Order: sequence, then structure tokens, then C-alpha cells
Amino acid sequence: MRMEEYAYVLDFLPTGKPMSRSFEPIAQVLGEKYFTLLEVIIKKDKKVSIGQKIGIGRENREFVEKIKRRIQFNELTSTSKSTLNKVLEEIVESRESEFVNFFNKCGPMTLRLHQLELLPGIGRKHMEEILREREKRPFESFDDIKNRISLIPDPVKTLIDRIMLELEGRDKYYLFVRPPIFSGEQGRKSQYGNKRYHRNVG
Repeated sequence: MRMEEYAYVLDFLPTGKPMSRSFEPIAQVLGEKYFTLLEVIIKKDKKVSIGQKIGIGRENREFVEKIKRRIQFNELTSTSKSTLNKVLEEIVESRESEFVNFFNKCGPMTLRLHQLELLPGIGRKHMEEILREREKRPFESFDDIKNRISLIPDPVKTLIDRIMLELEGRDKYYLFVRPPIFSGEQGRKSQYGNKRYHRNVG
């Protein structure tokens, strides 16, 4: 499985979680590439701040002692949840070329459903207009998308809304977020038995 190399700190608990017997300094973080939610143990001689980008790859752990575990959205602290949107905005804007390439390259999910239609606020008319425009020439930036597609929602906000939906587990399809792995399962299935589709940008 491909690993996250960098992550953004959503919350830092220098004495561990309340009611926990462990006093390890813990951070809840969001992976930069696959939007993986993790808890990591911070080295005792280090401190991190909310919103800070830190290395979590095997060869790049200046602040991290070890990755403790993968977590789900409902395990995030209130601070992590309130930080999440700002961090997502920073990640999406820093990876603009990759996400613009998604608009240029994405295709059908099924005979009746296109990947573009999974984006909040993108209906059939928007989808058809995007497909026509990208055939003329590829989109070059988020601003280019906004300028060439009439009445399209802000691409950055649209992408953030989609990523949030996936992080919260409110859809069976995963375009950008690494799908969750449920106990006892190796395949990409939800607790309801629905197959999970996954396609990362980039």
C-alpha cells in the first residue's frame, strides 16, 4: 500500500487523550496525498502546532516517533474537525495542477454516471459543458475552470466538499480519499456490503 510522506497537524495533545492511561504526546493528522486520517506519537523533545506540515514517511520523521494507528472521522477531536476545512483548502490549492488534471482526465464511473457528477454542485449540464470545453483545450488552473464554465461552483470549495463527504464516509465512491478498511475485511467494501470505487488524483 502506498504510504503518506507528509501530513498536516489537525490537533496536538501533549499529554495524550483525556481518560487515557497513556501520557504519550499525540497528534491527529491528515495525510497530504491520500487524505488518510492518522494518530501519530510525537517525539518527547518536540512540539508541533495546529496546521503544521510534518514528515511521516519512513525516512522523514523529524517530529514523529511512530504512527500509532489509522482513525475514522468520528474519532477526530472537536479541534481536529474545526481545523480540517482550512487544512483541506491549503492542500487542494497546493496541489492545484493535480486537481485541475482530474477535471481534464476524469471519465465515466458507469454507463449512467460520470466522475464529475460526484462533485457537489456539478450536475449533468455542468458536466457536459466541462467535457466540451476540455475537448477544445485542457484547463490550466482553477481560475481557468471558473472563467470557462458558466455558473460553476468554486472548484476549490467543490473539491473540499467532496473530500469531506468521503472522509465522513457518506458515499460509496472514493475519488480522492483512501477508502476505509473495516474490521475483518481486505476488500474495498462498506459495512453495508457496497463495493467501493477508488481513484486517486495524480
